[in-house]
Amino acid sequence: MPNTKHYRLVATALAVTLGATALAACGSSDDDSDARSGPASLTYWTWTPGMDKVVDLWNKGPGKKQQITVTVKKQASGDTLVTKILTAHKANKAPDLVQAEYQALPTLVSNDALADISKNAGDAKGKFAEGVWQQTTLGSAAVYAIPQDIGPMMFYYREDLFKKYGLTVPTTWEQFAKSARALKQKAPDKDLTTFSSNDSGLFAGLAQQAGAKWWTTSGQKWKVGINDAASQKVADFWGGLVKEGAIDNQPMYTPSWNKALNTGKQIAWVSAVWAPGTLTSGAPDTKGKWKMAPLPQWGDSDSVTGSWGGSSTAVTTDSKHRAAAAKFATWLNTDPKALTALAKESGIYPAATTAQTSDAFQEPPAFFSNQPDFYPQAAKIAKTTAPSAWGPNVNVAYTTFKDAFAAAAKNKSDFGAALTKMQDDTVADLKKQGFEVSE
Repeated sequence: MPNTKHYRLVATALAVTLGATALAACGSSDDDSDARSGPASLTYWTWTPGMDKVVDLWNKGPGKKQQITVTVKKQASGDTLVTKILTAHKANKAPDLVQAEYQALPTLVSNDALADISKNAGDAKGKFAEGVWQQTTLGSAAVYAIPQDIGPMMFYYREDLFKKYGLTVPTTWEQFAKSARALKQKAPDKDLTTFSSNDSGLFAGLAQQAGAKWWTTSGQKWKVGINDAASQKVADFWGGLVKEGAIDNQPMYTPSWNKALNTGKQIAWVSAVWAPGTLTSGAPDTKGKWKMAPLPQWGDSDSVTGSWGGSSTAVTTDSKHRAAAAKFATWLNTDPKALTALAKESGIYPAATTAQTSDAFQEPPAFFSNQPDFYPQAAKIAKTTAPSAWGPNVNVAYTTFKDAFAAAAKNKSDFGAALTKMQDDTVADLKKQGFEVSE
């Protein structure tokens, strides 16, 4: 089975000028005339490994019949690609299709770089969970992309060590905190988990699960709610555990963190569906010792998860064949053969709900061979993904998170103050870029 990949947003400063309007339906949708007017040769910018093999299926099948040929151009991911797309669009030379992380869509739409393909997406909406589809519409009647892969969040734990220390798998965050404290009492040298400040997507997903909506619009104005009640609850929860020493405060993806996972010093990890790939490389000696469960909930009757990672396929406003490009984007992310190929060749966890229970996901990841129902359970969890709310300057919020929360975690100081810093920096940047902001 392929290892599911995680495509993180690498927050760097975007050297672009953002438009001065909020979410207008910038990219206009065209009709099918371009698809009928003759052969179309499309270019697709993507970072997904093995995508050329998947696109070959299109070029030799549906694409050949419809005279629509797609050429893959491999790119870097994250802000690097966003910057390249906007630079190309400024010269009216963006490719026909681009892979875009969900949190990058508002930036691209605000710069009029993405077309509204709502007239060409057919019945694609019904193939995806509501919370996933909403990320590509930005809460409007427009459709700016077709979902490709997702990262529903889950709880991973060392089954053997939970049994050794008499811990139960937490179903609520209150139980999670109690487990962290209980482990510290029984084994002071071990940690249930760590709070990491070097991947903003983790905290964003946790806030999303709690009901946070960091960016919303009202007319032509943006409203930033990064320090809303839901986010404050999450910040206070994790900040409290760090301050009392109930969990570790070291960042993820470091040799020290890998060692903690591999040796059993850290016995659980709040992560997403792509975690098996990370554990395979970071904690190879623990194969077959981990299990996955739903994310702990804030309420006993709740059933909701956050999203950490994921991307979509969008059509640019520079494309002269938007309808043709939309047909390919829809095929790529809804056709059974295409989805099976994406799972096999690219190692992604598809956004399409039918694909999540396909033959490609009947066997668990090799690292989780002890949990036969890994993917069936993941599919159930994915359906509970909460809607997200992204804005045009996610990069600024994420950069501030890394700086402010890194200091707070290291010093075991107030996480709420760090969250306020995120809010203030994000609002200031929106105003600086010419957006109208509702206080």
